[in-house]
Amino acid sequence: MTDLNENDLLTLYTEWRTERPVHVEQLPGAGSNRIYYRLTDANGATVIGCIGTNRDENHAFICLARHFSEKSLPVPKVLAVSSDEMCYLQEDLGSLSLFDAIAKGRQSGGNYTADERELLSQAIRLLPRLQFKGGQGLDYSVCFPQAELDQTGIMFDLNYFKYCFLKPSGTDFHELLLEEDFRRLTADLLSEQADSFMYRDFQARNVMVGDDSCLYLIDFQGGRKGPFYYDLASFLWQASARYPEELRQQLLDNYYEAASALHPMPPRSHFDSRLRLFVFFRLLQVLGAYGFRGYFERKKHFIDSIPPALDNLRQILESQEFPYPHLNKTLNLLLEQKAPLPPERNGEKHLVVRIYSFSYKKGIPEDESGNGGGYVFDCRSTNNPGRLPEYQQLTGLDAAVIKFLEDDSEILRFLDHVYQLADAHVERYIKRGFTSLMFSFGCTGGQHRSVYCAQHLAEHLHKRYGIEVHLCHREQNINVNLPKRN
Repeated sequence: MTDLNENDLLTLYTEWRTERPVHVEQLPGAGSNRIYYRLTDANGATVIGCIGTNRDENHAFICLARHFSEKSLPVPKVLAVSSDEMCYLQEDLGSLSLFDAIAKGRQSGGNYTADERELLSQAIRLLPRLQFKGGQGLDYSVCFPQAELDQTGIMFDLNYFKYCFLKPSGTDFHELLLEEDFRRLTADLLSEQADSFMYRDFQARNVMVGDDSCLYLIDFQGGRKGPFYYDLASFLWQASARYPEELRQQLLDNYYEAASALHPMPPRSHFDSRLRLFVFFRLLQVLGAYGFRGYFERKKHFIDSIPPALDNLRQILESQEFPYPHLNKTLNLLLEQKAPLPPERNGEKHLVVRIYSFSYKKGIPEDESGNGGGYVFDCRSTNNPGRLPEYQQLTGLDAAVIKFLEDDSEILRFLDHVYQLADAHVERYIKRGFTSLMFSFGCTGGQHRSVYCAQHLAEHLHKRYGIEVHLCHREQNINVNLPKRN
């Protein structure tokens, strides 16, 4: 946060309220980069102020909140917005989330009280109101970062799982066969028309319990048009919740009943089967996030969430056979082994290699270690798949692009020279006890050639030396940590 941004928020409040707040309290941070404040006037009335870092994301929240308010849905009212939409004021719904309200049941391993079960039932009955009533007349073009769940979004999540969890786990798999199963799974997930609002992040932390004991929904700015099954899977199979199976089935019954009153629903057998498919997908997506937050950022909450998430995955694989043979085989291998924990920071110094892919149009990545940077390789001399329409929506992580790049061996010869330089440098740094080394690969868009090269160098160095490698595909917003092998 900068003083200028805070001043902008105070200016907005003063223009709206015609007086300055008497007290400003910054609220604890959550998973996003947005900063929230509670602002109090002389009479003790409070509002929440938000400073966002992304105008499009702010715009999505503001538009969605106003639309849902017009539909009489329980969301915070937007009270004032700055001209650039970088900060806004919203109704204060208090400090008690559903996550906190059911803490005792969660901490007891799923032994939820009658009051906690009633709150969960209220929340799950509220969800279809937002999905179906909220979706009526909604201009989905305001949604961020995309208007509708599509093939690109799903494949991004599946690759997030592959690169942030599966690879760091050391599980062996065949890249092309896994890619084929990912595409089959994507097609199956999109096989039914979706005509509802998909919350995207429907979880207990995003449900507030008001002073009137009513429930309110927050943080829906990442929502988009999509299948209603996704939100159910997200809520009921949350790793840390540990809902007993009988409670989960009760809540599913509550949802199906409430949704049926608002929208034509498929037969229950079809509903249950489709839901299990989305649970399967959601668990892979969640493990990708836990891998990044746990293995790469070393956040304890996400590390602790990995075992129950794997338990959920094991249960869903046992309950239904999915038609993705290599993915099933890979996941069973994953479940047979112990998932790796991030290396301990016990004072032992070891080499960490940071590898980036980037677009020259957006500048060379900065070296955050303070060492001034390392090698920067220009991949633009190699054949560019981005010129061909069939590859423009893909990246250097996709099998079709990999085949295109490797067919003429041009990029392989380029990487051979890179490997020789990198190996010599790594060996010298290990011998001298240095702790930081950086390699960057640039191309025109930071999408195909640079991504391919950065990915392959990371895997090469990790396999050969067992060193810790931080890999960032900057323009793809993908971060992967390959932990140090003991």
